[in-house]
Amino acid sequence: MHTNSSGYRLAALLALAVTTMLGIGFPAPVRSAEPFQPLNQPATKEHRPGKFVWADLFTTDPVAATKFYSGLFGWTANTITQDGKAYTVFSNGSRPVAGIAPRPSSNTKRPSRWVAYIAVKNMSSTLKLVTKAGGQIRAKALEFPNRGIQAIIADNEGSTIGLLQSSSGDSVDDQLKIGDWSWFELYVKQPQVVAAFYRDIVNYAMTPDLRTERKGDLLLSSDGVARAGVAPLPDLEDAKPGWLGVIRVADIDEALARTTKLGGEVLLAPRPAAFESRFAIIADSTGGTVGLLEYVDSAKVATHP
Repeated sequence: MHTNSSGYRLAALLALAVTTMLGIGFPAPVRSAEPFQPLNQPATKEHRPGKFVWADLFTTDPVAATKFYSGLFGWTANTITQDGKAYTVFSNGSRPVAGIAPRPSSNTKRPSRWVAYIAVKNMSSTLKLVTKAGGQIRAKALEFPNRGIQAIIADNEGSTIGLLQSSSGDSVDDQLKIGDWSWFELYVKQPQVVAAFYRDIVNYAMTPDLRTERKGDLLLSSDGVARAGVAPLPDLEDAKPGWLGVIRVADIDEALARTTKLGGEVLLAPRPAAFESRFAIIADSTGGTVGLLEYVDSAKVATHP
């Protein structure tokens, strides 16, 4: 997601937000005592490696996070139990879109952290490619009933991302709805090098992002659909690489007003972006960072990558 001439300020603010989230450990993975809702009902036989299909919020305050995101996006929440620990599944309408994974509390305040998941067809072979390409496995592959096989990795600059081999297949590339994940952007020191890492593990196509005025911005595509952007990180002392997920909203000004009422913070005020849209960055009430996107002309949604 780019904002043209304002892109470097966007990246700088994101870098500061990401800096506060680095060094946060993940909870030990647990097997599900209650089955997840399948990502796709009915199940599909389609596989779309490279598509972003899920996101988990790792937080020490699941109750506050549930209240915030339900209030902001209208997501419904269903809590299941995993070995005595609660895991919350958010749905946008009837379709599950995200989860909340609790982390143990500590004496040090730790902001929440979103981790997105990329679809893969074969987890075992993909993880071999991760290590070969210079990445690391942060959470080993585990199989969850109705969900599939999940793992969490770090790329060759240390940015964290999840991988998911869905047991119910992958959904079609349909028009984005209000409350859906709309885009994912990665800010890195060496866009070409890091984009090549994702190309090698997921077989993305790498192309220049012609929507932005900056040189070096790239798009990662699969099945002819742009899945994510890779942009240069500003040369700032505190800047560190990281992913940003963006969610579509109907009215960005109204969403920002609700953000503050729900205890969140506006990190980046609304500004014009590609495809006649408006873009902003917020922190939720527990410190998790997410982008918001409003299409000024809804007809542009169908053409958005």
